Amino acid sequence: MSFYYKLFRWIAYLLGLLLLLVVLYGMGRLLHVAQGSIYHGERAPYLQMASATAMTIRWQSPTRYRGIVRYGVSPDKLDGQFIDAESGASHEVRLTNLKPATRYYYAVGSEADEFEAHEDNWFVTSPQTGAEQSSRFWILGDPGVVTPGQTKVRNAALAWMRTNNRSNRPDLDALLTTGDNAYSSGKNEQFQKQFFEPYQAVLQNFPVWPIYGNHDARRWSFHEIFSFPTQAESGGIASGTEYYFSFDYGPVHFVILDSEVSNRQAEGGMANWLRKDLKANQLPWVISLFHHPPYTKGSHNSDSTYDSRGRMFDMRENILPILEQSGVDLVLTGHSHMYERSYLADCHYGTSDTLKPEMILSRDKQHYQKRSVASGSHEGTVYAVVGSSARAAHGPMNHPIMASSMMEIGSLVVDVNGSRLDGRFIGGEGMVLDHFSITKGVESATVGTCDR
Repeated sequence: MSFYYKLFRWIAYLLGLLLLLVVLYGMGRLLHVAQGSIYHGERAPYLQMASATAMTIRWQSPTRYRGIVRYGVSPDKLDGQFIDAESGASHEVRLTNLKPATRYYYAVGSEADEFEAHEDNWFVTSPQTGAEQSSRFWILGDPGVVTPGQTKVRNAALAWMRTNNRSNRPDLDALLTTGDNAYSSGKNEQFQKQFFEPYQAVLQNFPVWPIYGNHDARRWSFHEIFSFPTQAESGGIASGTEYYFSFDYGPVHFVILDSEVSNRQAEGGMANWLRKDLKANQLPWVISLFHHPPYTKGSHNSDSTYDSRGRMFDMRENILPILEQSGVDLVLTGHSHMYERSYLADCHYGTSDTLKPEMILSRDKQHYQKRSVASGSHEGTVYAVVGSSARAAHGPMNHPIMASSMMEIGSLVVDVNGSRLDGRFIGGEGMVLDHFSITKGVESATVGTCDR
């Protein structure tokens, strides 16, 4: 047997062994991910896919049964009923044929339960699309880790909204996040301990619209836990996917995008759907949310194509032109664990050193004006990085597009009243650390001259 033949056999043996190890590692990793995506305990009811005439209620039970939701306009008379499609431990029941802007009380259980109503279990359906009523949204940034900061931010924001309440209205209308809802790896049990339990008192009354973050993507839990309107069940144009979609609340059109796994190219599926959705929108206010910020100099650097594998770069270059062309008013992101908020900006799709003076439509640090009452093309957009609702990190905080940057824990409260939108960053001590506004219908407002 020649030397070369023996060498060939040894090389083939080592390659085969290496391939076996890779396969075994892959199978082990797959099993590890699958196990982390399962949770066998109890999960209290939470609200999903709100609309003017429907609401989805989800919960989880330690035993399998066919879930039932009983509901009514009085806690003493739950005379309506919807039943889960099939038996299981994870329950998802959609209530339909409801009345807009109406408070309903509900109870969940099985055929064996007594269904005793509790006055704390209630929700309010969305107003009719386009209805001119005040709206309030609470945005949590990267909230999914239990820390003293998480508790302080939660309690401070809820106290501020309670003090600054709206006459005969709930303290808020919906809860949204900017992603990373369960650190560090998006396990189902981490969602339970680090998201559902800390915010249970809110989730039982107000619909939650969470964004898909990079830490959420490390397991399969996210899209098993949450329900999203793939067929325009809550407004907008059907996307056919749970990764990006839109919904309406009164005068506001929300566009939820996926900067983590979906195609981020200018002619990709998400971008093409986005153009159609925004073209069809008739509502005066448009807010978009996704995880990776197009502008940040915090714990991440949006100038770097290496940071986050270019996701921030892609969103800025390929998606922002579509948003600004269609008059999106406010873009909310997370990922960078601090708070940054831009001037009213337009047409800046490059790195921070390419920002030109004319790309800042107003040098006022807080209050901005737009000409059109509806969403006008290239009239400016405000970009806010809200990523510190559980903890704050460090960074240079020197992006020139930002009017406000701070390494502080907090969350954002957005109020929409007629032709004015107000955003307030509420810190962990309950103080308003940043306040900005956008007012529409001002004829003297500057309009961008984007040449892209």
